[in-house]
Amino acid sequence: MIIAIDGPAASGKGTLGKRLAHHYGFRHLDTGVIYRAVAWALMAAGEDLHNEALAVAAALELDPEKFGNPVLKTQKVGDGASVVSAFPRVREVLVNFQRQFAADPPGAVLDGRDIGTVICPDADVKIFVVADPRVRAHRRTLEARARGEEADEEAVLADIIKRDERDQNRAIAPLRAAADAHTLDNSNLDIEAGVRAAIAIVEAVRARR
Repeated sequence: MIIAIDGPAASGKGTLGKRLAHHYGFRHLDTGVIYRAVAWALMAAGEDLHNEALAVAAALELDPEKFGNPVLKTQKVGDGASVVSAFPRVREVLVNFQRQFAADPPGAVLDGRDIGTVICPDADVKIFVVADPRVRAHRRTLEARARGEEADEEAVLADIIKRDERDQNRAIAPLRAAADAHTLDNSNLDIEAGVRAAIAIVEAVRARR
């Protein structure tokens, strides 16, 4: 089984994806991390983020064992990911990486922004997670401060709104819910309630098959 979870940044889909994968005994992939990993590979080596050839080479040599590196969650690496993700050849390599991950048994949960529409359009279950932008800004601010980073909530909110607009209007793989996706609004849900709601969606889909 493949479960695709999409939605805007800081909507809670990452934690939700991990919990769902654990519940069903599936593997989990936060697809945003792979673009950050490519960016960090170049940054750590002192290379130019705008060098497409080097970015492609880094994408081809990804090591999933390093996806848990805390530095990948920093704003600096996130900004770098926005640069390398604009390269079509990098996206092509990473699309293949994601599809292979999804295809391997026993099952997988992938979360990102184009899983149900581009990466795994035939996923068994598609969940589109949303949350109010102010709620997302508050969550992201708390996460940044927990890592010891300075964060201004209003600035974070402005960045979230700007990124949403950019992602929704980009020419390649725009952020949008798949036609057969189930929307889950967790603006007022804690993680436990969100997980229960997601499991209910999955079980409802399975019951119909």
